[in-house]
Amino acid sequence: MPLLEVKNLKVHFPVECGPFGRAREFVKAVDDVSFDIEPGETLGLVGESGCGKTTLGRAIVRLVEPSAGSILFEGEDLAALSGAELRARRRRLQIIFQDPYGSLNPRMTVEEIIGEALDIHKLAEGESARRKRIYELLEAVGLDFTHAERYPHEFSGGQRQRIGIARALAVEPKLIVCDEPVSALDVSVQAQIINLLQDLQQERGIAYLFIAHDLTVVEHISRRVMVMYLGKIVELADAKAIVNSPRHPYTQALLSAVPVVDPQSRRQRLLLPGDVPSPIHPPPGCPFHPRCPLAEPLCQTVVPSLHEAAPGHKVSCHLAQ
Repeated sequence: MPLLEVKNLKVHFPVECGPFGRAREFVKAVDDVSFDIEPGETLGLVGESGCGKTTLGRAIVRLVEPSAGSILFEGEDLAALSGAELRARRRRLQIIFQDPYGSLNPRMTVEEIIGEALDIHKLAEGESARRKRIYELLEAVGLDFTHAERYPHEFSGGQRQRIGIARALAVEPKLIVCDEPVSALDVSVQAQIINLLQDLQQERGIAYLFIAHDLTVVEHISRRVMVMYLGKIVELADAKAIVNSPRHPYTQALLSAVPVVDPQSRRQRLLLPGDVPSPIHPPPGCPFHPRCPLAEPLCQTVVPSLHEAAPGHKVSCHLAQ
């Protein structure tokens, strides 16, 4: 049984209201997305900026309200919960934010930031047990217990992200949504944070939805990779299959943009014409067809389904069989 099962999820934001406050136009940030995550698995999610990755991650933890669809976590639909019920389930479902500078309250010490989660869910009885748990969490993410009394501005970006990870671990989650957790960090620090996440996964059996725009980072940490374009999933397969034999033209273009160390490499860059269409007025048919070098008349009118083109390899393209 999957730990998380997302079915036909939609997140539409109203942008124009007509008479009586009724919305007439919507930004279709996430448009009919379905996937699942197994216990202890890392599922990577990649795509261009503005394709809906962050909105999808936030909708899963209910920081953004879904417009339609279901979010089954441990067999229970989070989209149908509210109030105390949702707060109780959130203990098993956490998020690490992209910005290590903006995600921590500058007025709170590290001990207060991590201890807040323990207090809300009543996970530590007494002050000594609470402090011991905070020190253990700091040690787990590579920080010293003496850091507990400091404020966020006293730390580097990598250290702040470690504090964010410790805060997420405080409630012993089964799944963590990692919303581009290394994109704001130096390359050397990125490697440290990724290695830390992998070590924590092996020790605690945590599952990750790892969101990023860098395919090389996602390939390194993920078992499967999901590619998103204009609010839709266009390809889903094992990480090696995505990198070695991508089937969707958009995935092929993303891979061609990855820098190659070998100066003798003759790999050609696939340049996509035009810009990403507006999510308010997405094109009919396949959302990628205005930029696709292989588009046919069918692509302009019929929306392709996410079908299995090979065992375990799903793709949303009429031309990928």
